[in-house]
Amino acid sequence: MKKAVSLIMVAALLTLGIVSFSGVASAEEVKMVGVIQKIDLAAGGKTATVTLKDNKSGKSVAITVTDDLTLDKFKDHRIVEGDEIRCKYETDGGKNHSKLFRKTAGC
Repeated sequence: MKKAVSLIMVAALLTLGIVSFSGVASAEEVKMVGVIQKIDLAAGGKTATVTLKDNKSGKSVAITVTDDLTLDKFKDHRIVEGDEIRCKYETDGGKNHSKLFRKTAGC
């Protein structure tokens, strides 16, 4: 009897674990190549909002960049408006967060 109850409890915990982690895996990662239309650095310099024009669809997409290497490239003007960018981003809570942000010609 104790063994049956233990098996049921383990099955319930596994099911609960799988269901709770399925939300994390549902974040959508999008790849895009586009031209920078606008770069807005935050006052503290820890974030930037970059507007890209998608080469395929022609739509403008706002992406939040938080990694230090890319922010340094914005500050040093190694990445500027008009540059073509290859990026990956995740949509989370209605905002697009950068995972990869590089010039297509290399940098």
